[in-house]
Amino acid sequence: MAIHQIRGLILVCLSIFAYIPITRSGPDSLTFQKNDDPDTNSHHEIDFISDTQQPMVLEELRLHPDHNTKATSLLLGDILQRKPLGIYLLGDVVALGSSNHKWSAMDRFFDSCRKNNIAVHGLLGNHDLMWSRKKGETNFQHRFPDNVDIGYISMTDSIAVVLLNSNFNKLSAIEIDKQERWYASTLDSLNREKSVKTIIVCCHHAPFSNSRIVGSSAQVRLYFVPAFIQTTKCKLFITGHAHAFEHFKYSGKNFLVIGGGGGLHQPLDTSAGRIPDIAFDYKPMFHYLSIQRLGDTLLLTSHFLKSDFSGIERGYSFLLSVR
Repeated sequence: MAIHQIRGLILVCLSIFAYIPITRSGPDSLTFQKNDDPDTNSHHEIDFISDTQQPMVLEELRLHPDHNTKATSLLLGDILQRKPLGIYLLGDVVALGSSNHKWSAMDRFFDSCRKNNIAVHGLLGNHDLMWSRKKGETNFQHRFPDNVDIGYISMTDSIAVVLLNSNFNKLSAIEIDKQERWYASTLDSLNREKSVKTIIVCCHHAPFSNSRIVGSSAQVRLYFVPAFIQTTKCKLFITGHAHAFEHFKYSGKNFLVIGGGGGLHQPLDTSAGRIPDIAFDYKPMFHYLSIQRLGDTLLLTSHFLKSDFSGIERGYSFLLSVR
């Protein structure tokens, strides 16, 4: 068989597998209720979650499923109960962004957020653009109307969250240059704005990760990290893509990987040559992050799903000064 025929057969198989319903990881039955508590948004926090996509059949051939869809449902339900001011989904929201039916479960969650007056923001991951960038972007924009492909800002209280597009393989050279210039200009403006106490930068791909599956992104380190390091008010860089919880310090600043929203867990490099991870002994399967501002300090807490799926507990936590 010719090489081009083999490639064609592989693409056909991948297309078929991408649309096969996943049942071994739990039914696609995310259900959410309106919170009737009048004290809505009482926690005055913002929450971050990444990689909530349903596992795909081909992924399960390499990685082990563990009721992943159910885990996502429990995490999102817990976020609703916490009534944050806003929630940020850091990419790979669904398994196949170009497929309308893959969004059905998350659409129910977004509807519950609206009923509870919770603002929802998102940025594009590789799964959200898989197979068709145009269809993926159209579906994504419908759910996240404030999204801008080259990046945008979301303000909550005095915290500026800068959301970037790290899908460099989908961007043209012109788009990459445009985003880089917008990013530098935006950080400079926010750094000079007196009403902004701190800046959080987010994208999907992690500049640092010990994941044996996806590793670290050299392009994010090249295009996003230098300006982040050089900007005084930039205190925290949050990403996903690697399905794990990791905490790194680089040039005195904090980098978090929070890809535990429901995707298949990825093994980490534990060798002597791994990147030093401050959270080396905190490796839950499923988790999300909450951030509360306490004056000039941020309280960051990772909330994790217990291994027996009996509930969500507070895990890794630390304070970050924003003076």
